[in-house]
Amino acid sequence: MRASRGVKSGLLSVAILALLLLAWHAATLPGQETTSAASQDAEYAKLMGKSDGARKSSGLPTLAQLGDTALHHLGNPFYDNGPNDKGVGVQLAHSLGRVGLGFLIAALVAIPLGFVIGMSPLVYQALNPFIQVLKPISPLAWMPLALYTIKDSSISGVFVIFICSIWPMLINTAFGVASVRREWLNVALTLEVKPVRRAFMVILPAAAPTILTGMRISMGIAWLVIVAAEMLVGGTGIGYFVWNEWNNLSLTNVIFAILTIGVVGMMLDLLFAQAQKLVTYVD
Repeated sequence: MRASRGVKSGLLSVAILALLLLAWHAATLPGQETTSAASQDAEYAKLMGKSDGARKSSGLPTLAQLGDTALHHLGNPFYDNGPNDKGVGVQLAHSLGRVGLGFLIAALVAIPLGFVIGMSPLVYQALNPFIQVLKPISPLAWMPLALYTIKDSSISGVFVIFICSIWPMLINTAFGVASVRREWLNVALTLEVKPVRRAFMVILPAAAPTILTGMRISMGIAWLVIVAAEMLVGGTGIGYFVWNEWNNLSLTNVIFAILTIGVVGMMLDLLFAQAQKLVTYVD
């Protein structure tokens, strides 16, 4: 039954994708005006001594143009010809490195602190006002302060990822720890299990699904934020790649980068979803 449902949902997804591609193809069919504009672009490119391949797109690219762009980028994703000419693989590596470092630091802070908050109502009541004030602040609002104090755009990006990743992990960890069944804790107390061992052998396994839910949410927010942050600070990263290609009026490259961001974000989410299944216990 579940396998049949999976097949049906897969077929429906393929059908939706086919309809979207068909609509895209219909929307980018060349008309008289676009043909005239393309010929003018070609004449301009010849006058400037450029080949036809160097023309800037004057509208939405066709599926063929997007396919050629994808093959071009994926064929050599790790080249590095200078500050403004790096392969998409290099740009993704910079973005994933910043996200990974900021996310790791946030986990090292949020998970232990979440344990303390979840196990101590007193600490929760003391820290809750600070959490409620800091949590709604947009991560990008911290960027000017980070740039002023740190004076390094790359490290500032890591700090922004840290500040946006910490809250979902902190809140979900505290909730998961506080929601551990009382009978499990009572059994541990009856057996005189020491607090540290109780935390690792009883509380952590029980709260792990909720903790991973917070980590999954944090990773989604972090991947969203790093793209916007790199557009602001520039330098390297997939966000900077999008902004640089927009400045170059290369809409085909912009759309390819957007699709790449979406695919990478989906893969990161699937990774945490699989980890969440591994630690989820079914009664």
